[in-house]
Amino acid sequence: MPARPDHIDPRITRSRSSVLDAVLAELAEKGYGALTIDGVARRAGVARSTIYRLWSDRAALVADAIDVLNQQPAPRTAGEESPRERIATLVHHLSDAMRNSPVAACLPALIDGAERDPTLRRLHHHYNDRRRTALVTAIADAVEAGDVRSDIDPQLAAVAVAGAVVYRRLMTSRPLCDDEVEPLIDTVLGW
Repeated sequence: MPARPDHIDPRITRSRSSVLDAVLAELAEKGYGALTIDGVARRAGVARSTIYRLWSDRAALVADAIDVLNQQPAPRTAGEESPRERIATLVHHLSDAMRNSPVAACLPALIDGAERDPTLRRLHHHYNDRRRTALVTAIADAVEAGDVRSDIDPQLAAVAVAGAVVYRRLMTSRPLCDDEVEPLIDTVLGW
């Protein structure tokens, strides 16, 4: 009996999860330049062929690991959440990711790798653009609703808010904590 198209072999799911965890561990420990498919396969306990069957190259593997393990909260249905609540949800999620996600430990290696590898740079920028778009949209909605000044540039405000969260993680020994998120948003958006 042929497998149903919507049925995914649980072994593939387990292997994929092991590989993605191994990628983040290798990236945090060794950096992008020293990350190898062999090292990831060894750490994940899978064959190299398993990795190449699921990902085209090292950059795609790293991009997928970051994307899968650091998803943003889905937008709620219109009317369920005000623009301010949506902004707070997104910034709290980013702040939590900078404190608790395995992705946070990989940021220095990702930034370095993106500077040196054009494929990783493109994937990293695409990932960041998608994340930023959600925050830009929420801020634009707040401007449109009259919740913040009309001269607020949603793009710049999103960079200022997210940039402050990432800065605290990368440049200080104190990642932004939950009770600092609302004051940060208030400061940047003038609430």
